[in-house]
Amino acid sequence: MLEGILQGLETALSIQNLLLVVAGCLIGTIIGMLPGLGPMSIIAIMIPVAIKIGDPSAALILLAGVYYGAIFGGSTSSILINAPGIAGTVATAFDGYPLARKGKAGKALTIAAVSSFIGGTVGAILLMGFAPALASVALLFHSAEYFALMVVGLSAISAFTGTGHVAKALMMTVLGLLLATMGESAQFNAPRFTMGIMDLQSGISFITLAMALFALPEALYLVLDPKRSNTGGAGDKIKDLRITKAEARQIAPVIARQSIQGFLIGVMPGAGATLASFLGYAVERNLVKGDERAEFGKGSIKGLAAPETANNAACTGSFVPLLTLGIPGSGTTAILLGALIALNVTPGPRLMIDNPEIFWSVIISMYIGNVVLLILNLPLIPYIAKLLLVPRNYLIPFILFFTMMGSYIGQNNSTELLILTGMGIVATIMRFAGFPLAPMLIGFILGQMLEDNFGRAMNLYDGISFMRERPMTTGLLVIAVVLIFLPSIREQLAAWRRRGVADGD
Repeated sequence: MLEGILQGLETALSIQNLLLVVAGCLIGTIIGMLPGLGPMSIIAIMIPVAIKIGDPSAALILLAGVYYGAIFGGSTSSILINAPGIAGTVATAFDGYPLARKGKAGKALTIAAVSSFIGGTVGAILLMGFAPALASVALLFHSAEYFALMVVGLSAISAFTGTGHVAKALMMTVLGLLLATMGESAQFNAPRFTMGIMDLQSGISFITLAMALFALPEALYLVLDPKRSNTGGAGDKIKDLRITKAEARQIAPVIARQSIQGFLIGVMPGAGATLASFLGYAVERNLVKGDERAEFGKGSIKGLAAPETANNAACTGSFVPLLTLGIPGSGTTAILLGALIALNVTPGPRLMIDNPEIFWSVIISMYIGNVVLLILNLPLIPYIAKLLLVPRNYLIPFILFFTMMGSYIGQNNSTELLILTGMGIVATIMRFAGFPLAPMLIGFILGQMLEDNFGRAMNLYDGISFMRERPMTTGLLVIAVVLIFLPSIREQLAAWRRRGVADGD
């Protein structure tokens, strides 16, 4: 292992590879900031460039830099204009955007950058030390366990509901699951619920739905609500970038927990940064009490630090199954797998033995990449945050432009713009009616993975017997049930306590 690390250091610290790390991080950060242009698109475009480089280590260092750079930079549009550019930063918008509305955009971007840096760095350390052992653990997860894991992810709806709104959240989750069934799936060759529209055969794009649920309603709110300031709420506090000692003490335990939890979720093929960010947010909200819990969704720094740490740690963790098993954990790592094969490198258990310079140079480049990302992002925060100083008359067209562009580029078809407009109007009405929109997006994102894994498990076990025959599946399902009913149980216990105090008086 020590010999491999030294080889990796020698490879990663070459001038060419250092420049490629910087280039990859810079490209990824810029792409992550733009709604609709996720890491999958840019990595697919850059594969010919990587092949042209020729050296597999250098090529993978460049592509990996683009990947975690996009995750790192994806928080910017979520925080500033409530337009998540990639699925892994949806949860960032829940508290990041309210912080920006309170005039703390600079602080929110700083917390996101620091959380991302620590999450990615801890993930890289864990990757170096435990990759082979964690690969064997990942092999224990089959379709049944992935189905149960998706159910646990759906149980995170309890984290996005206020008191007495669990029923509304469940309704929105079911609606998201229904939307996820549109088009073709791995289990059915025929298109479903497309109403004969050819453009719907591939289903609704995540980007379109995310923009319709968050960005478009926000633009409409800016139009409909005259009380909002012309400067977008940033005001004179735009220079407030520093994290105070009290705030650092608040978020330190959150970052520590989510660095480990996010990495472990990323290790499991098929889970990825999206599920890690949702679960990270849900766990941290359930750990706090009283006023702190009520602050979640309204501008909690813990609610911002949790998903940002978890998604970057999971991004690093996703390289465990890719490099040690040759199993892609997400769409992005599937493209990276294709790039490796095109470079005549076979990822798997023998990669560490046969090509140690590739394995270790990628891991070491992650340390370097996280430092590069922090150096690139922190000085730019004051300038990026000033986006909110743009007068509302200019900010609204800006949001609409990126919303439309992101939706169109995602599928390259005009039907998406019609879906965006229709869903955006419906989402605005639901927002006025007090329906939480986040559970709908969670249901949509996890719905297809839930259906595919459930179908495979049903075929393997000829029914639903896998729910009781596989202990890990049963355990995960029990955890999901507890997470769903925990808020209601907690509220009931609090009501009994209040009643007991009143009777005592």
